[in-house]
Amino acid sequence: MPELTLPTAADTNALGQRLGQHVRAGDLVVLTGDLGAGKTTLVQGLAAGLGAPGPVVSPTFVIARVYRGGRLPLVHVDAYRLGSSVEVDDLDLDADLADSVTVVEWGAGLVESLSEERLQLALTRGLDEDDETRHAVVSWSGDRWAEIADALSE
Repeated sequence: MPELTLPTAADTNALGQRLGQHVRAGDLVVLTGDLGAGKTTLVQGLAAGLGAPGPVVSPTFVIARVYRGGRLPLVHVDAYRLGSSVEVDDLDLDADLADSVTVVEWGAGLVESLSEERLQLALTRGLDEDDETRHAVVSWSGDRWAEIADALSE
């Protein structure tokens, strides 16, 4: 599992942009990390990498947002307030999964049934509150993601 050091928010955004250049329809990306760890910043970069028009904002209160107009539709989900996989099923994410890139913040333990192949990024903050540095631990399920994980490290 590669670990990436992201010294600034711009670096977190750039990681998302690199990811956006490699994703394809049907991809599932699961993001974990504390509040303020950079999950939405990474998705903003991913949307830019797809060419999706902005602004991309956290879907915390609406749970899911869809961004169209880029190379692929982007479904951005915030599962923070969801308590079970049954509530995830109610969102019908699998209906859009085949044609879109689906990114789920706080999705660990809730969305793995959507796809056997997925990329997981665990983002953490630096120890000092004034430190912008983030760390991303990259893991995956499925052979395709191993190649992309290498590309994200560049």
